[in-house]
Amino acid sequence: MISAYSDDKQFTMRIKYGLYLSLFLGLSFTTSAKSKGPIRVACIGNSITYGYGLADREHEAYPVLLQQKLGAKYQVENFGKSGATLLSRGHRPYFQQEEYKKALAFRPDIAVIHLGVNDTDPRNWPNYQDEFIPDYHHLIDTLRAVNPQVRILIARTTPIGVEHPRFESGTRDWQLQIQQAIEQVAKSADVELIDFHTPLYPYPHYFPDAVHPIAAGMHFLAETAYQAISGDFGGLQLPAIYSDGMVLQRQRPLTIRGKANAGELVTLSFHGWSGNTKTNRLGEWAITLPAQSAGGPYSLEVSTPQSKRKIKLNNVYVGEVWLCSGQSNMAFMLSQSTDQEHRPIQPDSMLRIYNMQPAHETTASAWPVSFLDSLDQLRYYRPATWEGARPSKTNISAIAYHFARELRDSLQIPVGIVINAIGGSPTEAWIDRATLEQEFPAILRQWRKNDFIMPWVRERAGQNLQAQDTPLARHPYAPTYLYDTGIRPLSSYTFRGAIWYQGESNAHNIEAHQQLFPLLVKSWRKTFGATLPFYYVQLSSINRPSWPAFRDSQRRLARPSQGIDMVVSMDHGDKADVHPTIKYPIGHRLALLALSGQYGYRSLEARSPELLSVSWQQAQVLELTFAGTSELRTSDAKELRGFEVLTYDGKTHPLTGSMRGATVTLQLPPTLRGKDLWRLRYAWRPYTDANLTGATGLPVSTFTIDLKTNAHDAQ
Repeated sequence: MISAYSDDKQFTMRIKYGLYLSLFLGLSFTTSAKSKGPIRVACIGNSITYGYGLADREHEAYPVLLQQKLGAKYQVENFGKSGATLLSRGHRPYFQQEEYKKALAFRPDIAVIHLGVNDTDPRNWPNYQDEFIPDYHHLIDTLRAVNPQVRILIARTTPIGVEHPRFESGTRDWQLQIQQAIEQVAKSADVELIDFHTPLYPYPHYFPDAVHPIAAGMHFLAETAYQAISGDFGGLQLPAIYSDGMVLQRQRPLTIRGKANAGELVTLSFHGWSGNTKTNRLGEWAITLPAQSAGGPYSLEVSTPQSKRKIKLNNVYVGEVWLCSGQSNMAFMLSQSTDQEHRPIQPDSMLRIYNMQPAHETTASAWPVSFLDSLDQLRYYRPATWEGARPSKTNISAIAYHFARELRDSLQIPVGIVINAIGGSPTEAWIDRATLEQEFPAILRQWRKNDFIMPWVRERAGQNLQAQDTPLARHPYAPTYLYDTGIRPLSSYTFRGAIWYQGESNAHNIEAHQQLFPLLVKSWRKTFGATLPFYYVQLSSINRPSWPAFRDSQRRLARPSQGIDMVVSMDHGDKADVHPTIKYPIGHRLALLALSGQYGYRSLEARSPELLSVSWQQAQVLELTFAGTSELRTSDAKELRGFEVLTYDGKTHPLTGSMRGATVTLQLPPTLRGKDLWRLRYAWRPYTDANLTGATGLPVSTFTIDLKTNAHDAQ
């Protein structure tokens, strides 16, 4: 390996380490072979291992906590050095520190290595990144030299937060490269890889300086190291959503994932099929069920014969499963809706509901301190169970229920819906941290003072948190929080698709939402599958000035050919209430998209008519052609309303028109003769009475088109 260190200085350093190691070995092995006694565990690392910044590192540093967990049969020592780099030519090489010499003299039976955070320094990684893997091998080799039987665990590095001053100028990307290098070392050096990154990633509030975890974070590191060393992962476990009465997605191979103690045999049986696997070193197991046809109820059983543990789930169905999410209009309950009296909930054991509800609603009140502590620990939702539809079950989403009812009636198979909507929640709360760090890091910084976040959202969070308000306090509206608490726990479950009603808490900044919405879809497709259908509801009508432009922006975000599609709801708005009480039509329209797009009901008119082209027929006549319907109508059988034209002086002029087939003809008034026209708009009022629909009553969306430059395509 000398060729990797051809530089004279590097070669000299390597010889020095070799001479030191030779001298040490000559002395140590003249004494005796491995003596009996506690199993020696060396925690090798930087300031994080050392416990920098802790109020009481002698009791709070992770090696101390690890000692407590492992017990008297182990001797755990802390060999952390603040500022240390793995790179031997870094600004403070671990190889040159006294802690390195002491770690070798300790002759560990187990070594837990956490190095690499300081290697992100611009003095280090840009210059010497090619030496990281050889240097890591050298560290491993020296540990094996003093104890050939040493068990070595190398850790993916702890997170570096977005508040770090160099986050976007290199630290973010270089840490990712270092993580990849560490994973490569684990394979090439045949050592165990453990993960100090993932358990702490959803807890940025544990890193007040963006680098060093507080005492609460140290418990995660100690637990991760303990589990890896002992193989004790708490025995057989399944994610909470796998429970009695659940619905599994039909017609797809289903990979069921869980936890068990390392090396345990796990057996799964379902509906006459059985399979088994062994848990890996990280306590993870996965068994893939072959695709199933709709049916049930069945039983699903998972067991670990070695530890004699068994989980048996009863009344399991196979059918269609949808995720129903968003903010308050999706959370709006059947008991609150005015169409409940006309369309009451029907008892149906094969329409199954998993209703994830918050422990506290985000009303204008101060939450108790005990709940704020739970928030910090990502315990926001109450435990949920799968239940069948019944008349008394009216505390569920009205839109989600009507959507599921339509699918159930049309498909005649079991249907399951998972509801996790949270009132007032902004889009950014539902996106995973890695996506935002890469694509929109600015929205993560000081979110309570961040103009990308709607003022109302920040104010409401302040009200809820006032009993114990700190700069790093968590709240459901914080970026990534609802992904971490409401999406990530579902990540092992298989869904046919998702329906989404949200945007009210992002309507203040259209441009930001235009970035966030595609990131939301990207995030969920990364979690649930690259082709997850995503059907969403356009905001309705209300007297809020930004809403026409926001509705048009939502229209432009639809990508039907990519499974991202929208339903219009402005015809069921309310002038003053952001929560319209009529919900059945919205659930029905979402179901039309699903039936047409996913279940082969191609003849349905499932989408609102869309403007296809605009042309001048005469000097004063505009002809608009629409796609997606055989015939245009008005919702109230009255004259056409909602069209207007803008001139370049910014003035609006209402237009009259008529319909024939899929064409609208608009007549310009004589007062506009000879004037340059700027834009054509439709339904461009916050609360609109525009009335153009397709043949089946689906309303045409708010839109605007530039007449000067675009006479054909409304997109």
